[in-house]
Amino acid sequence: MSGTAGPEGAVAWLASAAADPVACQWEWERSSLGVTLLPAGRLWDVLIVGSALGHPALDVLTGCLDQPGPVLADFGDSRIGFFVPPGTASRWLGTGVRCAGHGTWVVVPYPGRATGGTRWLVPPDGRGTLNDPVVVEMALHEAAARIAAHEDGRARGIND
Repeated sequence: MSGTAGPEGAVAWLASAAADPVACQWEWERSSLGVTLLPAGRLWDVLIVGSALGHPALDVLTGCLDQPGPVLADFGDSRIGFFVPPGTASRWLGTGVRCAGHGTWVVVPYPGRATGGTRWLVPPDGRGTLNDPVVVEMALHEAAARIAAHEDGRARGIND
């Protein structure tokens, strides 16, 4: 993984997914919205889950890793996207997970700049660090188990 750490490196790394990275970065830096549309499948794929599962899964990830890879929340915080290596989307078999891979596009906010919608929960580090799909899958399973245990405990407390 190469690149420069920090927001400038993150912008350059993300823009390098575009067909014309220089033009992409130039337009993105001048955009009043602070977002751009980038193709998935070249430098990264995105695994997308509902926030009810995505936030707890991110909590699991941050509890077991020093620094997870990039994670997005969409407008309204209804979906969470985990950036994973390219090719992951074509091999993913889990249910309840939408995949953005080759042939799809993702709205990506400018790192370090507030937007009115999509935002980074974990911004890219500028070096190309991604989430390991096996670790994301384990985090999703652990989060689902915690949610089920919590709901089961609430149900038993109500019925007792």
